[in-house]
Amino acid sequence: MGDVPKNIGVCTDVVIRSYRAVGIDLQKLVHEDMRRDFSAYPPNWGLRKPDSNIDHRRVPNLQTFFTRHGNTLPISEEALDYKLGDLVTWMLPGNLPHIGIVTDKLVQGTNRSLIVHNIGQGPRLEDALFQYELTGHYRYLPSR
Repeated sequence: MGDVPKNIGVCTDVVIRSYRAVGIDLQKLVHEDMRRDFSAYPPNWGLRKPDSNIDHRRVPNLQTFFTRHGNTLPISEEALDYKLGDLVTWMLPGNLPHIGIVTDKLVQGTNRSLIVHNIGQGPRLEDALFQYELTGHYRYLPSR
């Protein structure tokens, strides 16, 4: 499927691989949705048409897809509002969009979930939920 090795990549690769592990091909779904309504997606990259090789690896595209086909949930400062499998997005310093997945593991001594994400050093499980400015909170449970 054209993926980079599991020990490298970017934050979106963690999301794509996680959904593939449960039989959902977000690469295909995002590409098909972009083909249907390209103008609904951010024009950030100056493309004139969808590119199935990269579109699923861009956080703003995933945010658009989850907004269109999932549930957009409120951004909250309450840790308990973030459930297993929820997707969260942040804006990192330097205006870099980032995405991760809420896990069922908690930060020791808290009710705050650990996040699985890749921030440049391969996939990590970290206390990252409130580490950066949250820009999105999504739940994507496709009907089968």
